[in-house]
Amino acid sequence: MSKKFLMKGNEVIAEAAIRSGCTMFFGYPITPQTEVAAYMSKRLPEIGGVYLQAESEVSAINMVLGAASAGRRVMTSSSSPGISLKSEGISYIAASDLPCVIINVQRAGPGLGGIQPSQADYFQATKGLGHGDFHLMVFAPSSVQEIADLIKTAFDLSDKYRVPSLILADGIMGQMMEPVSFSEEESTDQPDKGWATSGHDNKRAPNIVNSLYLTPDELEKTVIERYQRYDVIAQNEVLFEKYLTEDADIIVVAYGASSRISKSVINTAREKGIKVGILRPITLWPFPTQAIKELCKTAKSFLCVEMSMGQMVEDVRLAVEGVRPVSFYGRTGGNTPRPEDILHKIEQLNEEEK
Repeated sequence: MSKKFLMKGNEVIAEAAIRSGCTMFFGYPITPQTEVAAYMSKRLPEIGGVYLQAESEVSAINMVLGAASAGRRVMTSSSSPGISLKSEGISYIAASDLPCVIINVQRAGPGLGGIQPSQADYFQATKGLGHGDFHLMVFAPSSVQEIADLIKTAFDLSDKYRVPSLILADGIMGQMMEPVSFSEEESTDQPDKGWATSGHDNKRAPNIVNSLYLTPDELEKTVIERYQRYDVIAQNEVLFEKYLTEDADIIVVAYGASSRISKSVINTAREKGIKVGILRPITLWPFPTQAIKELCKTAKSFLCVEMSMGQMVEDVRLAVEGVRPVSFYGRTGGNTPRPEDILHKIEQLNEEEK
């Protein structure tokens, strides 16, 4: 049996990254993710890795670009406005076809906002994390254990497809403490990175990592090739969880901390005789569109629960394609949805369907 540790989510992010072969971290402190950087500052020197607190988020993400181009497993972390500052660099990393892992432990916004938890960066993560045509793989953990598991998945898939990966957590996930176990296997099975700018001793042609294409046709070709890779990711790497959906009339769609609250409400609603289940996206990009389409065959309606003004609800409506009604309940500004309010919304939908 794997040994279990009682750890905070932010600490697990850092420890899981190191156990996944991450040897470099560049970042800048911002609440509520500062413990990620603090943990890395202690642990990375112990394994001969590099920790560097940059002078700004802009500097940190460009250091990530450099380390990734040399073939190193590298990570950065921040919270909401810090990720916004990194957005140009993230676009350059995607355009350079480089793997890395980026952590966003979300805080309330917009602007500087507050330090309380939020899920209002969904649009940013899945739709607009930088200029140009590109995607990141986006993972949304709902427990401390899942943080540990998804960090390794994010590194592995980032290397496999040469795309950056983003862990989209929130203040609750970063600050809560739960038992966690780590894989006993160290990540020594990293793929060969023959493309890396790591020196060649005159034994091969020099590698060049580039994101600048001045000829429109050449740039278009690289973007199309990248989107062909995204299609493969969308076909093979979608992750989600279903709970009590087989006979459900109402499907709650929620991720991260909101899904934990919603799951407890579903159990209460079932005790009241309401047929309700939950679909929890684990990858926000690629989104589990097909899974939602399948549920349209049996469910009567969908309810999105988020800590935002309703951002994921747009993807759910796109997936449903008008076949079923999609409702929304959420809180924002750092507030979390209350179980009794979610239950009340479910009861309302149940009455409307009778």
